[in-house]
Amino acid sequence: MATKFFGTHLYMFFLVSCIYSLYPSSAAANYNVLSFGAKGNGVTDSTQSFIKAWAAACGSTESATIYVPKGRYLLRSMAFKGDSRSSDITIRIDGTLVAPADYRVLGQADSWISFEGVSGVSIIGGALDAKGTALWNCKAKGSNCVSGVSIIGGALDAKGTALWNCKAKGSNCPNGATTLNFSNSNNIRINGLVSINSQMFHIVINGCQNVHVEGIKVIAAGDSPNTDGIHVQLSRNVNIMSSSIKTGDDCISIGPGTKNLWIERVTCGPGHGMSIGSLGKDTNEEGVQNVTVKNTTFVGTQNGVRIKSWARPSNGFVQGIRFLDAVMRNVQNPIIIDQNYCPHNLNCPGQVSGVQINDVTYQNIRGTSATQVAIKLDCSTKYPCKGIRLQNVNLKYLNEVAQSSCNNVIGKKLGLVQPNNCL
Repeated sequence: MATKFFGTHLYMFFLVSCIYSLYPSSAAANYNVLSFGAKGNGVTDSTQSFIKAWAAACGSTESATIYVPKGRYLLRSMAFKGDSRSSDITIRIDGTLVAPADYRVLGQADSWISFEGVSGVSIIGGALDAKGTALWNCKAKGSNCVSGVSIIGGALDAKGTALWNCKAKGSNCPNGATTLNFSNSNNIRINGLVSINSQMFHIVINGCQNVHVEGIKVIAAGDSPNTDGIHVQLSRNVNIMSSSIKTGDDCISIGPGTKNLWIERVTCGPGHGMSIGSLGKDTNEEGVQNVTVKNTTFVGTQNGVRIKSWARPSNGFVQGIRFLDAVMRNVQNPIIIDQNYCPHNLNCPGQVSGVQINDVTYQNIRGTSATQVAIKLDCSTKYPCKGIRLQNVNLKYLNEVAQSSCNNVIGKKLGLVQPNNCL
């Protein structure tokens, strides 16, 4: 993404490497960011102080701890990258890290705080306040415009200038930054962290192995755009436990190349629920396999548990999925497979999904649907969903009988299934 200048604000992206020669190893590897010049007043830019603390921790041959005391620490975009002498670095945060008030400072970056190619890093406690509200408002200015009409032939003055100006107001906004991003990293732990008002995704786990996320709180408005709570892709052996996610998009989104993902005791809402996908956007794409979602609660979400793929050719797949022991409270689509995803009817009309879905279990799913169709399984006409199991499902719609809808599905029911089984 291109870097731009905004008045006197210069967006700077710090690529931080571990500089061993500046910080020799030490057995007493504890580093307080205040010792490196950080100020917890929420006004002074403490970016360089955090960079120096990281470099010092990397130079240690022992386990190292970077400590962030109580206070509010203003930080610009930072990427911590490079091999470390220490195989165990803990960042313990008692304060709050805050983004610049001007959303454009972070808005052109891919991430606010990122870790690339690291191993053995833990983040314990603290809060990340990305101040994304102003960017959401910028984007909303262009989303409330009418579509407009087309007129062919003749000489008519449609006076479209006002509509163009309306749409332009939203088009000048930057995409926004992910708050916390781990990429190509191993043995990562995130515990007790709070993420507030991210510009885009809150937490991204991309190309990682052996990641444990627990006790996370994600907080954003229900109408905040593209603010997925946790996004996982191209990663394996990831656990997400005992967390609360309130946001405007997917609570947890699961992308291509995810394997051995375990999600347990997570509460979602508001938001779009938990989603495998969208998949199949690209023709060549890695599959999703061995995902377990257990003991979850959905409150007022757009979806409960969803599998979504583009209606276009792809060699992707979904296999070995378990949705177990979920409670739905006024959820619009508690159980849904949508293989006809085609936003704005662009690049996919008239096509069918090539993503093959097999071996998916829905067990002990109960609660209330906000719509009459509580179970909707809409699979590919070319590759029907196979091995779908509904077991002990009890979903109700107000005081009426809920309904189910199945297209191109091969499966079976076990035990009591309400609404009536459509398989």
